[in-house]
Amino acid sequence: MNPFSTLGIRHDIVNAITELGYEKPSPIQEQAIPVLLSGSNDFVGLAQTGTGKTAAFGLPLLELLDFEENYPQALILCPTRELCLQITNDLKTYSKNMKNVNVVAVYGGANISDQLRQIKRGVQIVVATPGRMLDIINRKAIDFTQVQYVVLDEADEMLNMGFQEDIDQILSTTPDDKKTWLFSATMPGEVRRIAKKYMTDPFELTMGTKNTGNVNISHEYYVVRARDKYAAFKRIVDFNPEIFGIVFCRTKIETQEIAESLIKDGYNADALHGDLSQQQRDKVMKRYRDRSLQLLIATDVAARGIDVNDVTHVINYSLPDEIENYTHRSGRTARAGKMGISIAIINSKELGKIRQIERVIGKQFTKAEIPNGFDVCEKQLFALVHKVHNVEVNEEQIEQYIPRIMDEFKDLEKEDIIKRFASLEFNRFLEYYSNAPDLNATHEERTGDRGDRSFKSSTSAGFTRLFMNLGSVDDFTRGDMLGFICNNAKISGKSVGKIDLKGVFTFFEVENSVADQVTQAFKSVDYQGRDVRIEPAGDREGGSSREGGRGERGGFSRERSGGGGGGYRGRTGGNREGGSREGGGFRDFSGKRREDRGGSSSAGPRREGGGDRRRRS
Repeated sequence: MNPFSTLGIRHDIVNAITELGYEKPSPIQEQAIPVLLSGSNDFVGLAQTGTGKTAAFGLPLLELLDFEENYPQALILCPTRELCLQITNDLKTYSKNMKNVNVVAVYGGANISDQLRQIKRGVQIVVATPGRMLDIINRKAIDFTQVQYVVLDEADEMLNMGFQEDIDQILSTTPDDKKTWLFSATMPGEVRRIAKKYMTDPFELTMGTKNTGNVNISHEYYVVRARDKYAAFKRIVDFNPEIFGIVFCRTKIETQEIAESLIKDGYNADALHGDLSQQQRDKVMKRYRDRSLQLLIATDVAARGIDVNDVTHVINYSLPDEIENYTHRSGRTARAGKMGISIAIINSKELGKIRQIERVIGKQFTKAEIPNGFDVCEKQLFALVHKVHNVEVNEEQIEQYIPRIMDEFKDLEKEDIIKRFASLEFNRFLEYYSNAPDLNATHEERTGDRGDRSFKSSTSAGFTRLFMNLGSVDDFTRGDMLGFICNNAKISGKSVGKIDLKGVFTFFEVENSVADQVTQAFKSVDYQGRDVRIEPAGDREGGSSREGGRGERGGFSRERSGGGGGGYRGRTGGNREGGSREGGGFRDFSGKRREDRGGSSSAGPRREGGGDRRRRS
């Protein structure tokens, strides 16, 4: 018998979760479900991310609600779109063997008309982000007067994002006698106050010590010179060939710039931040869940609610401003009882912050050294050998080629074939990492470090700036545009500088030596039936030309928020080139070119200035 049955969960739900691989309740599920099934208490559950909180409150809700009635009986509030969709999909999966269960996801960035239609058709469980939920309430499009249960998930993050006022207004539309269940990874004073305000004598369950980190996560930090930060980051990635990680930055701009630099350097990476449209966010997350992305570069807000299995590493490219956010970041790995590694790349002035984090999470960091070139070569070589050893051979398809292959190798001994095969990749790595500098900061350099300038912008000397009549309205992201340019002009990403993606046009830079090649190559290219036009940027920079103010299809064009992979607004002049151009490079196993000689990338982090910290979901 599945242990969930002994907790009081009905068989049709148990059968559904058994198919998902839920064989044994997690500690939070084992202790919370019996309490919540009683339906008699308000509840506060403190547990780290990745411990199974969704099932801990989702399964009891499915037991307690009356699905013969078609009005809102439960409201679940969460901070981000991703988490909203994840909870909704989980609840639908848990209840797939039940009848008449209607769960609606309500979140910003999607068509509100569709959400209103779903609500009008009838719903028992509403999963919502506060901003969009309040919008629907203000339209008088939903009635919460019969809601029996309210769940506040990731409560600490909702408060961090400035949703206190929205939560107050939303809960004022619900009955006083409802039960409130609050789940949080940390318990700062703000969460304690919200529990006191909305709850009566709640049952409090704490898994582990409050605010501490997951015991399955090991924590490491690397101290590097500020100018070497990006090169050190790439070397850490190269030293972990099987990495499947999330990389955290402080700002949307830094997130986008690092992602673009990684793409140009041949890594499977993309950015996730608040300026992307919902469609773009969904596209990025689908690629990451499908593991066609190896690295997801994200801000704290955008990454909340990401529940992806088998994340091996969390890398803090920049430490968070709020110490508590480190717990949320590291919680993206080591989910469901697995092991994970959380890495921080810092300069010497941030050592004090590492000590602060250690006190908060109750665990010590291990000081690690950036691997040298030989260590990386060795690791990559044996990763390839391991991959070849375990590759699945399609006997039926390969059989027809075996005679020709054997004939080609007939003059070689087995040992010679292995040596040559290994050298095919190993020589590339040796050349790439020949004379690779030590990227670890010495004591003298640490004490003399003048802050984090690792992604400093540089001038675009040696580049030509061009104009193209395609932009974000044509569904291009910056990554898409980079690939479009390189594929059609037959040039490498190294030859492309910054890309300024606009609504209906794009400015981009290419090395002077390939500018004519790019212009000529695009003379015969069309995109969805439209001729692609490439011209020198000239006076288009100031927006005085027709394209600067009007769209190709007529009418004044407005640059869309989040349009095209970067999609950030009001920042068109910053240099977004990535990767040091010193020295040579190598192609990784996918055949893409990578750059790494130490030294800095030419893109630079810029803190987002001003602006209200509050974000609408």
